[in-house]
Amino acid sequence: MGMPGMSGNGWQVMASFRKDSSVTRQKLAPGTVGRIAGYARPYVRELAVFLTLNSLAAVIVVANPLLLKGIIDRGIVPGRSSVVIWLAGAVAGLALVEAVLGLAQRWYSARIGEGLIYDLRSQVFAHVQRQPVAFFMRAQTGSLVSRLNNDVIGAQRALTTTLSSVVSNVISLVLVLVTMLILSWQVTVIALLLLPIFILPAKWVGKRLQRVSREQMVLDAEMGSLMTERFNVAGAMLAKLYGRPAEEEENFSGRAARVRDVGIVAAMYGRVFFTALTLVAALATAMVYGVGGYLVVDGTFELGTLVALATLLTRMYGPLTALSNVHVDVMTALVSFDRVFEVLDLKPLVRDREDARKLGEARTPSGNGSGPALAKAPSIEFDHVRFAYPSGDEVSLASLESIARIDTAPGREVLHDVDFAAAPGQLVALVGPSGAGKSTITHLVSRLYDVSAGAVRIGGVDVRDVTLESLRAEIGVVSQDAHLFHDSIRENMRYARPDASDEEILAALEAAHIGGLVADMPEGLDTVVGDRGYRLSGGEKQRLAIARLLLKAPSVVVLDEATAHLDSESEAAVQRALRTALAGRTSLVIAHRLSTIREADQILVIDGGRVAERGRHEELLLEGGLYAELYRTQFSHQRDPDPAGERRAEPLGAEPLGAE
Repeated sequence: MGMPGMSGNGWQVMASFRKDSSVTRQKLAPGTVGRIAGYARPYVRELAVFLTLNSLAAVIVVANPLLLKGIIDRGIVPGRSSVVIWLAGAVAGLALVEAVLGLAQRWYSARIGEGLIYDLRSQVFAHVQRQPVAFFMRAQTGSLVSRLNNDVIGAQRALTTTLSSVVSNVISLVLVLVTMLILSWQVTVIALLLLPIFILPAKWVGKRLQRVSREQMVLDAEMGSLMTERFNVAGAMLAKLYGRPAEEEENFSGRAARVRDVGIVAAMYGRVFFTALTLVAALATAMVYGVGGYLVVDGTFELGTLVALATLLTRMYGPLTALSNVHVDVMTALVSFDRVFEVLDLKPLVRDREDARKLGEARTPSGNGSGPALAKAPSIEFDHVRFAYPSGDEVSLASLESIARIDTAPGREVLHDVDFAAAPGQLVALVGPSGAGKSTITHLVSRLYDVSAGAVRIGGVDVRDVTLESLRAEIGVVSQDAHLFHDSIRENMRYARPDASDEEILAALEAAHIGGLVADMPEGLDTVVGDRGYRLSGGEKQRLAIARLLLKAPSVVVLDEATAHLDSESEAAVQRALRTALAGRTSLVIAHRLSTIREADQILVIDGGRVAERGRHEELLLEGGLYAELYRTQFSHQRDPDPAGERRAEPLGAEPLGAE
């Protein structure tokens, strides 16, 4: 005879024993339990109802065997059919109540659990979004996703699965033991003596399941990483260009084979676990019927008592075993919460001050241009700026990185006393050797980083004194490798202005010299650009990025020269689009093309993190310094791809295209 009601409990017991017991040795941050209570507070009523339902379900665990006892001792043995019918009806009614309780438990469990998952995920996602760029440069994407998925789900189990399991198991165990002791203390003591035989196999198998489970997670992660790298557009293209499909297949097959082999081992350990439980259950049942049967024959107690004891025994070992490992379950849930809190406690290095104002409200009159064309174009000023990239412990967590620990050494200073000003509506070009600090300067304008010393001002206002949202609303950025989401052209454009109409989008596309191309596409604005925009050419991606900037209509434009890696035809189209984008706006451009440099109102030659030279093209050539050398080695051979183009397009102002 098996153990009725043990199958569901058995799965929970196995899941408990396969969890890593080393988690109990971890130290939780002070106040973790109190913070968890804070997340549970919105669900106090639901939790109270949920735990009450669990308690009622635990009572039914004892009620059923007692009804069976009554059917036998008060109905069948004395021959009272009416008692049998009434008590059988009570068993059926209790089964119906148990079914309803099960549905209600599941509903409340789902409501609490999914609500908590939503709360935690939303909070973690929003918090991660506020982290600086340096954070994303160090943190592994997979680790961040794991915090939003595995750890968040593990955390919610603390308030649903683990809490309900502890409550229901404790109540069930207490009621079962009390009832069994009342029915027969002798049988109960003998049953408890068999408990070590029940737990020891679970412990033995559990340790091996922990090791196998860890290996499974590592292998699954490795296989997942391999698929992610090979299945994205860039990885698939690289694999095809270097054409070793047989090796790729062999590599993946090897990893998949290891996953298969470990899966077989895990399955066999699971079967051994349940076999051991079944054997012990059989021994316990045999013991009850052996000892109890003797006592029934001897007249010590009734037949119904024997059946009730046998049934109660099946409902005692499950809760006992689960509770014997409850510290692992509880700590696993608490550690998941702790890992989520670890991310939430990482303060963004770049964040709004408490008294931060909107840039438009804080801008001084002297920081604006004059005249209608430049009415909204502010100045850009670097006031003796020094900058060193932050160390790892300032921006990231060791647990989110592939390295064993984060470096704590202070960053080396990369900008030294950078001092310049771009007047409203001016185009300032940054030139210099690779690694000189040009990109770092542009990052400070949009406040991707904060200066170590000095100040960066927009319109006469320190960028640290205004809200990040208002600052970035005024700044448009186009990099060498413009990023597009795997979505339609319309949605990629609306990322700049969610409320933009199709007419405004088409106007921006036309101004960026890509409107005709989009109009010729069969699906028009609904055309999906593919992962990172790979369905478009380099020139098309750049012009779409410029169109997105025009739709945003910023007053400040930052460009990491968008034509650096384009063919001459695409470069000419992008240059025409850039002239429209830069017109009437204060612009800071990392220049790789002579045509852009010649149009600049001011050229800054950056070398070793310093402004080595400044001036116009002709002036710097006459000085015969670093710029003259760069001109001879990098620029002199270039030809203007659009010689007929005007030097600067007519200003469009800073109003969104299509806006009245």
